[in-house]
Amino acid sequence: MSSLKKQALSEWTVKDFMIPAEKVAHVQLGNPVEHALLVLVESGYSSVPVLDRDFKYLGTIGKTPILKSVIGIERFEMEKLSDIAVEEVMNTTLPTLSPDTDFVTGLKEVIDHAFLCVVDGEGHFLGILTRRAILKQVLKSLYI
Repeated sequence: MSSLKKQALSEWTVKDFMIPAEKVAHVQLGNPVEHALLVLVESGYSSVPVLDRDFKYLGTIGKTPILKSVIGIERFEMEKLSDIAVEEVMNTTLPTLSPDTDFVTGLKEVIDHAFLCVVDGEGHFLGILTRRAILKQVLKSLYI
């Protein structure tokens, strides 16, 4: 994240606020939901991006869809976790952002989501935009 102190609000872009891909936990297409659940628990996130082998963003997977996939009639059927692939329960409907998206548009989009993925023109995963990252950077630029 760059220093925004000297820039006008209209010059800010999503790139100024995003958390880069190398710092973001993710799972790959084809992973079992068992692996995804381990990544979620270890990272402390409620959902993470799903990427293909070429690092292209395909969707997100979260704890709730995973748990719903193993609910049986009378109990959680945890043995199913290794039999279900992430693509069977991932969410593919979340919007994405470009790194060059203006700040106000990015802010409006992230209001309704814990995070949004940032991708390039070919769909390669570049990072995420979170409300927390925005607030931290804005606070930093105002008071430091």
